[in-house]
Parts: sequence; C-alpha cells; structure tokens
Amino acid sequence: MDELRRIATERLPAPVSEYFNQGSADGISVAAASAAWDRIRFRPRVLRDVSSVSTATTVLGIELSTPVGAAPTAMHRAAHPMGEVATARGAAAVGALMEVSTNCGVTFEQIGATGVRWWLQSYIWRDRGLTKSVLQQAVDAGASAVVLTADTPVVGRKHNAGQSVYDVVPDEYIRANVDPGGLPDSALEHADDLTPDTIGWLRDVTGLPVVVKGVLRADDARTVVAAGAAAVQVSNHGGRQLDQSVATADALPEVAAAMHDSGAEIYVDGGIRSAEHVLAALALGARAVFVGRPVLWALTAGGASGEGAADGVADLLRGLTDEFKEVMMLAGATTVGEITSDLVV
Repeated sequence: MDELRRIATERLPAPVSEYFNQGSADGISVAAASAAWDRIRFRPRVLRDVSSVSTATTVLGIELSTPVGAAPTAMHRAAHPMGEVATARGAAAVGALMEVSTNCGVTFEQIGATGVRWWLQSYIWRDRGLTKSVLQQAVDAGASAVVLTADTPVVGRKHNAGQSVYDVVPDEYIRANVDPGGLPDSALEHADDLTPDTIGWLRDVTGLPVVVKGVLRADDARTVVAAGAAAVQVSNHGGRQLDQSVATADALPEVAAAMHDSGAEIYVDGGIRSAEHVLAALALGARAVFVGRPVLWALTAGGASGEGAADGVADLLRGLTDEFKEVMMLAGATTVGEITSDLVV
C-alpha cells in the first residue's frame, strides 16, 4: 500500500494527488482511520483443518469471489484516462464488486459492458428530476443496487496547498452521465432535505435494493432499515466530511449489534489497508469491505496502457484477497461465515 501511494504521488499532478489523499478540515479523521483497525487484536483458533479455504461470499444475493470491493470515488480519469472502465475491468477479473460514483467520468454503459458486478453510489441533488434521470441510466446499464450517500448534505470543506484539482483536470472527467440541460448550477447542489422517506423514493424509482452509506450510529442504522434499506455501509466518507468523526473500525461494532437479526447486511469502508483489517472488519460484523484510495493509487501505478491500469487494480484486489485467505488460515476459519466475533478482542 505504501509503495502504491508513493508511485501514485510521484506520477500525479500535485493537485490530483492532494485531492485523492486529503481529508476535510484538519484531516483528523482521515489520519486516524487505519490506526483504528491496527488497534484490533485477534484470538485465533488452532488445530483447525484449513487445507481448504474459500474467500467467496454473497452480498444482496450476488455471488463474489472476495469480500473486498472497490469503494465509490470520483476522478478515476485523473488517475488514468480510461478511468472507471479500467477499474471495472480490474474488479471483474477477480470477481469483486464495484461501487460506482454518480460523478464518474465514463458512461454507465461502458462500465456495464465490462461484465463487472456493480452498484451505483447516488447523491440526491436539489433537482430530483435530474437525479431520477441519472438513476434510470444506471438501472438500464445493469446496476444491481443503489448506494445512497447520506452524510453529504453539504460537501465538507477542504484546504488545498495550491491549485484545486478542478483547475487542472478537464470537465469531462466527472459527471459523464449528467446532462443539466440548461438547468441552473443550483440543480446539482446536494439536497439538504433528505429524510428516511428518501429510501422508499429510491426503491420506487429504480426497483433496486438500497444501501445507505455513511452510517456511524446504531439509531441511524435501525431507522434506515425500518425505512426499507437492505443494507447499511458504515462509513465516514473517507474522512472527507465531518472531521473528527468516529473511525469506522470503532463505529462498526455498535452498528452490527443494532442490526442483529434485522436481516439487513452491513458493509464498511475507511482506512482498510491490509488483509488483517479485512479479517477484523468481518469479525466485527461486516459482510464486505470496500477500499477507495488504494484503488486510485493502483489505477495510477498500473501503467500507461488501459490494460496495465486494469491489471493494477486487479493486482491490488487479488493481492488483498490472497493475503486475506492466508490470515483466514492463521485464524482457523475456512469460510467467511466462520469469521465471527469471538475472533477479536
């Protein structure tokens, strides 16, 4: 991970590298994310037959080869011109799930054509008609769930050392699926009037299950599931929204306890950088984990060709999965279902 970040930092224009890596405000949450996972300690089982181990799992009924997926991030084309197409090819090659940003720089049809299993991460804009148009495009292109980002009524402030990323990348690197059609700029402002009823609206518009991303509290988890969410994603937006928000490693146990016997699935992102982190997340109650910044680093470091960029993402996800299989063996678990809370302190 450190090597990927180093290579990406060397290759990318400074404003792009800063955009990928920065957090909001003073960067306290983003700096604390990985350390929170590092604090977890394991209680491995011994004398278990681990001669046959599988990392396969399902999320919302989708069969996957790995519980490690790609989190939704913008500006993939700033990492490599092929952008999300290369990311999708890399994820598809290893049987991983991809969450696609509403702000992605390629069409949903291009992503769907790669064969990747993917969900649309959705912001709700002030103009619901424009939001609905983008949602329908995603459904038509094969998205199998909608990931409602619930922690962004406004975009958390960022402090840039120099130029902004928007000063150095072309406009077409974001929102390739959005046609404002002469609407005012305010139409694309984040809606600040969302309620649990928004979940039902998304289900009605798309006919797809809804995952609510940005949940850090037990009461919010119970509320969104009661409103119809099929899953919650424990996330603090990569430390890019409210700074000093609790680390996802610390929030996950509370949310998992609240979701016990609810039938809803739980996922987590934020600071996951190793196979041990993946093991910890699953033991604490997550069904799958998502990595964001490392995918962008891998996309950058993979090489100049589109094939190289896709291979970079595939190598990242495959490497994490292979190492996850190893730590499963060391923990005495042969399937992801055997990764239970008794494995962690």
